[in-house]
Order: sequence, then C-alpha cells, then structure tokens
Amino acid sequence: MLQVYSYNRCSTCRKALSWLKENNLELVVIDITTDPPSRSLLTAAFEQFGDRRPLFNTSGQSYRALGAAAVRAMDNDEVLDALAADGRLIKRPFVVTPEGRVLVGFKPEVWQDQLKS
Repeated sequence: MLQVYSYNRCSTCRKALSWLKENNLELVVIDITTDPPSRSLLTAAFEQFGDRRPLFNTSGQSYRALGAAAVRAMDNDEVLDALAADGRLIKRPFVVTPEGRVLVGFKPEVWQDQLKS
C-alpha cells in the first residue's frame, strides 16, 4: 500500500490523489503538516536521490521564511532535522511505495513508470 504524505490545501496533492484513485492504487493518506515523514524515512529518501534539493518545497512559506541561504548553510543532519520537524518544508506529495522507494512532487509520466510497472 502506498503511503501518500499530502496537504489538503495543495492543488498538486489533490491532482495526485485523483490520479492514484483513477489508477486503482491502494493508498493511505497522511497529513504531511501534522504527521511529517520520520527522519529515518527522510534519510532513506535523501540517500535514494543523492541530493537534498528534491526534498524541499522551495515555493512554500516555511522554506521562504527559513531562506535559501540558511538551507544551503545547513549540513545534511541539520537538513534532515529541519524537514522532519516541519512537514511544510517537504516537497509534496511525498509518496512511499511498498518497496520503500520515494516519489516527490507529481509528474504523471514518472508515476506511471514507477507505480504501474
């Protein structure tokens, strides 16, 4: 079953959830603002991507309040702590497959390839 960390006011999340339902994928929706992914899950995502940038919601208020320069100055442990503490910093939707792969953001062509194969 897919774990979908989502925010109900996010239009991209709503589009993604609609796509998942249209494709009959089993999922559980988790509010990313009240129950963000664990630090260990974020660490696994960071290792999967090999970069911190895909994990950040750079257009969100939390990111802008923190500032790009502050984020760049953080080491990886500080980045993971910040993401685990504030789900609004995380790019959404944040999806975890049953195999433990992570998808961030909604790109239908990528999701088709990753989730329907």
